[in-house]
Order: sequence, then structure tokens, then C-alpha cells
Amino acid sequence: MATATKSKPARAAAPRVVPLGDRVVVKQTRQDEVRASGLVIPDTAREKPQLGQVIAVGPGRLDDNGKRVIIDLKVGDRVLYAKYSGQDVPRGVFGDEEDYMILKESDVLAKLA
Repeated sequence: MATATKSKPARAAAPRVVPLGDRVVVKQTRQDEVRASGLVIPDTAREKPQLGQVIAVGPGRLDDNGKRVIIDLKVGDRVLYAKYSGQDVPRGVFGDEEDYMILKESDVLAKLA
């Protein structure tokens, strides 16, 4: 009597993202839902995060002479970016329920050590 083996269904691979020009893809860091005082912040009142981790970096912009200007960021850098900048990426594009943004390098204010 042969036993049937269950095979796991094939998972779709997350799409590889290559930002264009001087853009970077940032995975947003979620803010705490509960303040130190115990106050719970609902989703509707929560501010848009300004911290994230770089997951993809573009090749850099072209200057007036056609030479490539390399971006100072690399994958894995933790960054602080301007509050109302960038383009939100729709949920599910990367195969998970995380929040991502595409930012210009100039929208990144600081790299966190």
C-alpha cells in the first residue's frame, strides 16, 4: 500500500523591483500603536511613518553631461525621509502585507547609524 505524499503548493515569487534613476524603494517602519501612557492610537489617527529600510536602489540619475551620479544609499540602510514625499506602493505588490514607498534620493533626509 503506497502512501501519498502531500506537496506544498508553489508560492509565487515576489516580484523583483528595480527603481529607475535616483529613486529608492523603502519598507516603512510601523509606529507603535500604544503610547507609553497606555493610550491606543487607532489606524485612522496614526501619522504616516517617516522611518524605513531601503530594499532597492536605482542606478542613479544622469547629470547634464550624461554621466551617472551614483546614489549614496545602499540596500539595508535605515533612513528618515520627508513627511509628505514619495509614492506609496499598493499593498500586496511584494507578496506581503507590508507598506512600501518609492522615494527620490533627495527626499531622504538622513541615514540612521
